Amino acid sequence: MTIEQHIEELRMELKDACDAAERRQIEAELELAKADLAVTLAEQDGAIDAEPPF
Repeated sequence: MTIEQHIEELRMELKDACDAAERRQIEAELELAKADLAVTLAEQDGAIDAEPPF
């Protein structure tokens, strides 16, 4: 599964979430997945360096 597919699944789950606790959990997972995608794209574009600074 790609990160894009994972994000779409989380969006669908969020639409169907029944209670507040479940919504918060899915929202947190969605934010992490979006951040992961942003980092991956930045690494591919050369905007950031994936190597540790030390």
